[in-house]
Order: sequence, then C-alpha cells, then structure tokens
Amino acid sequence: MIKLKKKTAELLSAAVSTSFGEGLLSADEIAAMLEYPPDKTMGDIALPCFKLSKTLRRSPVQIAETLAAALACEEFSSVSALNGYLNIKIDMTAFGKRVVSDVLTLGEKYGSPMNGEGKTVVLDYSSPNVAKPFHIGHLGTTVIGHSLKLLHEFAGYKCVGINYLGDWGTQFGKLIVAYKLWGDKKTIEDGGVDELVKLYVRINNEIKAEEDASVAGLSEEEAKKAKHSDLADAARAEFAKLEASDEENLALWRWFVSVSLEEYQKTYKLLGIEFDSYKGESFYTDKMPAQVEKLRNMGLLKIDNGASIVNLDEWKMPVCLILKSDGTTLYPTRDIAAAVYRKETYDFDKMIYVTSAAQSLHFAQWFKVVELMGYEWFDKLVHVPYGTVSINGAKLATRTGNVILLKDLFEEAISRVYDIAKEKHPDDAECRAIAEKVGVGAIVFYYLSNNRIRDINFMMEDALSFDGNTGPYVQYTYARTCSVLEKAGSAAEMTDAPLSELEFELSKVLSMFPERVSAAIAEYEPSIVTRYILDLSAAYNRFYHDCKIVSCEDEALRSSRIALTRATNRVLKTALGLICMQSPEKI
Repeated sequence: MIKLKKKTAELLSAAVSTSFGEGLLSADEIAAMLEYPPDKTMGDIALPCFKLSKTLRRSPVQIAETLAAALACEEFSSVSALNGYLNIKIDMTAFGKRVVSDVLTLGEKYGSPMNGEGKTVVLDYSSPNVAKPFHIGHLGTTVIGHSLKLLHEFAGYKCVGINYLGDWGTQFGKLIVAYKLWGDKKTIEDGGVDELVKLYVRINNEIKAEEDASVAGLSEEEAKKAKHSDLADAARAEFAKLEASDEENLALWRWFVSVSLEEYQKTYKLLGIEFDSYKGESFYTDKMPAQVEKLRNMGLLKIDNGASIVNLDEWKMPVCLILKSDGTTLYPTRDIAAAVYRKETYDFDKMIYVTSAAQSLHFAQWFKVVELMGYEWFDKLVHVPYGTVSINGAKLATRTGNVILLKDLFEEAISRVYDIAKEKHPDDAECRAIAEKVGVGAIVFYYLSNNRIRDINFMMEDALSFDGNTGPYVQYTYARTCSVLEKAGSAAEMTDAPLSELEFELSKVLSMFPERVSAAIAEYEPSIVTRYILDLSAAYNRFYHDCKIVSCEDEALRSSRIALTRATNRVLKTALGLICMQSPEKI
C-alpha cells in the first residue's frame, strides 16, 4: 500500500499543479494527508480536501471535484468526490496482481524499508543479574529487545546486541559468605544457578532473622539505630575483598558467572537469541573514574551530605547521584562509562536500552548528564520502557524465592503442546520439535501481542489456545499455507482473472506489511507486527474457507489463488521471524 499511496500522491501533486498552479503541494505533503476510509463502500484511499482549502483558496467540495476529474491510474477502478472528500476505489485485480508480484519478487526482503544501510544500532537488553534466576520478569526486555534488533537488521542496520550482565555488586558479597558457610561445589555443579539462588535466599532470610533479633523489644525509633546483622557485615567485607581483587573471591565470582551463563544460554537457545557482547557491569569498573573526573573538571559535580551529585533541578528531575559518601560508584556512573565506551567502540548512530518502565527516571537523569558533559551523541540514546509481568497477579521477588522461572514456563508450555501434538504426530522427534516451536512461540506471542508499556498478567491457558488471537493460531495458519502449497505442487503466478472481495482484502493486508514494519521500528513497538500477523492470518483464513484454491476449476483463478497463498506464506514467515517466533510447517 505504501507504493500505491506514493503513486497516488505523485498523481495528485501533478493534478494540483495542473488545476491550481505549480508547486503548491508536494507529493510528500499529500501522502501525509491520505487516509483509509472507515467505510469501505466509500473507497480504499481518501483525501480530505478540507486541509487544502487555505493553500488552494477553494472550497473542499470544489477541490475534490476538480481533482476527481483530473485523476487517472490503472490501479484505480473509480475516483469520486463526496462532501469535500476525494474517494479512490482500487481496481482489485490490478492491485492484487502488483502486490503479489512484489512479494514474490522481493521474497524475504519484502516489507523492509532498507533505510538503515550504513548505520549502526547498539541494543542493550535482557541483562539478567548473575547468580539469580532467569524469571518471567526478564521476558519483556529479552523478547522486546531481540525483536527490535531483528526489525532494525531487517531495515538494513548493522546491529550490536549487548547483554549487559548484572555481574557486580554487594549481592556477590552475600553469595560468597553463603557459599563459604553452607555451599558445596558438586551440589552447585549439578544444580546450577538454582542452587546459587537457594544460597542467596537463605542468607537474606538469615540476615533478616539476625536484624529482627537485634531489635526485639525496641521501639520503632530505637530499632532504626540498633538494627544489626553479623552476616550482613561479613557480606560487605567479602565484597570489599572482591573489589580489592582478592584471588579467592575473584575465582568464586568467575565461577558464579560461568554457572549462571550456562543456564541462561539454554533459554536463549530456545528463543533463537545470540548476543554480540556479554560485557557486564564489572567490565566498566576501571572506566568510571575518567568520567567522574570529567564531571568534576567541568564543575558539574556538587557535594551533598558527602555524596557527589549532578543537580538537575532546572530540568525538574531529582539529583543524579554519581558517588556515594564513601566514594563508591552507582548505576548512573557505570551507565555513563558504558555509553562512552560503546560510542568509542561501535560508533553507533543509535543506542537502545530496553528496560522496565520503573527505570525511566534513571535513564532520563543520566541521559541529561551525558548531554551536560558535552557528548554530542546524547540525543542518540533511546530508552524503550515496558510494563511489568506477573502470573495470576503474583509478584516476583528473588530475595524470598518467590519467582516463576522462565525455563519452567517454557517447559510447561512445551509439555502441554506435546500432549496435544502426539495425537497427530506419532514420530516422537517430530512431535517434540513441533511442541518446542509452538510452546515457546505461544509465550512470546502472548507477551508481544500487548503494547509494551502495558502491565501483563500471564495466563497459560489463554496463551496456548488454538482459538482466538494466539501464537498457536497464527503458527497453525502458516502451517495451513504450507499444506496448501504442498498440495498445489508447482509454483503459480497471478493472472488477470478477476479477484473477489476476499482475495482483494487479502491483497490489501499483504500490501500493509511495509507500513507496519516501518511503524514498529519508528515506535519501538513489536506489537505492531504481532497485530499485523493476526490481521493477515484472519484475512487468509477467511479466503481459505470461502474460496477453492487447489480444487478451483478455473485454471487462471487457481493460479492466482495459489500465488496469493505463496505470498501469504512468505510474509507470515518473515513477520513471525521478526518477533522471535519460528514457523513450523506442520502442527
């Protein structure tokens, strides 16, 4: 549809020049005004001429009537004027023939805006905290982030995916103490990150118990001053040793990171995700002092109760804390150092951070600090926030062990699909392959079918349904196109056989793919592609149920219908791939 809208705008611009005077309205200006009428009986494309009255110094009715008389195109079946609107009806057969030809000619490139060539995008996403479980709370940053990477790659950008691991901080002091007190190497080697989580939960519970015991019988005011835990002191001491490069603690830390990464890779493999860099927080430890010194030399650092801050009152934001009163750094310091390093390393045209909406203020603050530091690329930093996710309203908390692991969620989904699939597929290997694609896809699609900023309460039964707007439904539609093409045998092309309304509607949806891809990239919103997949699946299924395809007696019409199926198959496969989903040929 982009191509036809562009052509329509060019024709209208020429008609305006001929009828009202040269250079009054460019094709781009007119293209921005074109609409899709809500009432299909009025037309397929409309130009509200009210917006032109001032420029052309005519009434909307007169403008519409003049342009209607001057406009002609082989893809228009009619052009009419009504109440100040110019309404254009598309020639169904000519349009369908051109759209399907575009899809089949361009193949996997169909829909790409190709506006990213020669540009680099860095994407920071997923980024779990080491030695903690990969739970459902990480689903958003992981699948939104990777989908945005796939979309930008599709548009021609060179993309660098960074997994900014949370591999540094006081939690490692706690974990080292817990391991030395209660840990066992073989238990962790066998149980992986789950055993590290048990140790982390245990020491937090023990610290809380010690703190509660230390203030028993005291008033609330007295308790604030008296609360104490020997284990918490020990944890701080062990982390201080780690920061001082104590070899024993460094060896334990490296092991914890390795054990965690091995576990995370299993989930990434299910999702088909690979990263270009796993440089975590620890990598930037020695790169922060230079940025702190730059802030100090520029006079941006202020001292507030011993802490070093950047005052952001002028921009109606709280102060940005750079150094604690004890001189230790914080997240903004590390993020600034990381951004500078990435600019120097990758020379990005854009850097995208995909994190929870709860961190929006944090990003706004340090983005502003980067600007104040004089880095000209400050406006190339983009924060893409998303809402929270829960299951049946359950909140997630690693410290208490109240988490729903992503691997468990995937395993349950795969198991449920397997039980259904084995009734149709006796071959166990084939059945398991289908179950994995559909089970994982169901969870991804369920998540990405919502606007990213919305909070999601995950319901497994809804996600796995083959009815309604679900992952299994769209994957089943793709498998249906594969089945039709297998039965059809040889390839087919669009002919001049007249198309019905259903076939035309399918062609129109196919034509919308480039627009939806461009919108998804511009708005950093994968759900635009997800909703498009639903629209295309619905249009194809209506066509499939009401139109004979392989059994059609009219050879010319049969060829066109098979070609429409081929085009749908191609676009569905591309679109599913853009949202981290596989395309099973059988379900």
